[in-house]
Amino acid sequence: MQAAPVASSLTPFELHLHAEGTHHESYRMLGAHPVREGAVKGVRFAVWAPNAEAITVIGDFNRWNRASHPMQHRDSGVWELFIPALGPGTHYKYCVRSRTGEVQEKADPYAFFSEAPPRTASIVWELTNHTWGDQAWMDARAQHNLLREPVSVYEVHLESWMRHPSHESLSYRELADRLVTYVRDLGYTHLELLPIMEHPFSGSWGYQVTGYYAPTSRFGTPDDFRYFVDQCHQAGLGVILDWVPGHFPRDAHGLWRFDGTALYEHEDPRQGEHREWGTLIFNYGRNEVRNFLLSNALYWLREFHIDGLRVDAVASMLYLDYAREQGEWIPNRFGGRENLEAIDFLKRFNELAHQEPGAITIAEESTAWPGVSRPVYTGGLRFTLKWNMGWMHDMFQYFAKD
Repeated sequence: MQAAPVASSLTPFELHLHAEGTHHESYRMLGAHPVREGAVKGVRFAVWAPNAEAITVIGDFNRWNRASHPMQHRDSGVWELFIPALGPGTHYKYCVRSRTGEVQEKADPYAFFSEAPPRTASIVWELTNHTWGDQAWMDARAQHNLLREPVSVYEVHLESWMRHPSHESLSYRELADRLVTYVRDLGYTHLELLPIMEHPFSGSWGYQVTGYYAPTSRFGTPDDFRYFVDQCHQAGLGVILDWVPGHFPRDAHGLWRFDGTALYEHEDPRQGEHREWGTLIFNYGRNEVRNFLLSNALYWLREFHIDGLRVDAVASMLYLDYAREQGEWIPNRFGGRENLEAIDFLKRFNELAHQEPGAITIAEESTAWPGVSRPVYTGGLRFTLKWNMGWMHDMFQYFAKD
């Protein structure tokens, strides 16, 4: 389905839906979008930062000048600016000045493409220029019931799987040739990728995400990754992505205190911090944060034809006292340890994801939480499957015995 052209200015209705938390394609609204205003081509930039005092767009086009391109403050904490004569490939960031005078240079939370680490700038990119060749796969997927079919999953970290003799990583297009052929010939039905969303530290295996909408540029462009998925489907392989809505890192260019306040995370560390991981917890009770994550899930399913999302660390989302001692967490409004906002978020995520024909969701959930894969209307979370970590460790222990 071809999307409607992006307008050069956001509408009041778009802003309303975003504030309400019901704009489930907010990636078409926020971020950097090549557009046309009359006869003039350019890029519309939009970012949510309700507590900022001022924001400017900086980049290679203005020599990273913090004063030359101030953004306009719109309703609901969104800032916007149309800059003519820019297009795909432009490197940029937002220079955010808080109400206390602090100045930060932030990557775009909705950027579709980023510089290769250790560089951190966002890059303007068209939503898609890829012509898909997997329609037969998508049509067949919509008719299949994965719970009634044989499934075998090959889990892989792309950066570790194979390298050139020079130790450089294979590109998405090279992986589409070598990895896809290898996994198909072994007889697997699905390929599961450890997180490929942009992340600064390779040692995290992708689990500390800074660019939720950007396939990592370590292996190529977003359209190169679309080509990889396309080739998987044409070879008869489903693609599952590890997805990390449970926490995010403290990198200065990322989501951490984006507008000088705890915007995506909780202010109180008893609610907003995973000390053992050194990461921060999303504030699932905030409409715009839920909107960011729900839109992100649908983005991968719709714009990249991903077949399933395996949600990382679900247990850390469900329990307020996860990895915490007494006094290090705040009970919910009923006095319990369940994270009610996270539970509602997961239910809504699964309801939306299962509206995509044939798409599946998998919970990496290591406790005895009831109803992980039961329908929402019976009190469950509505995941398609549970990735049972306890069972895996028990089986390893069993296999180790004589």
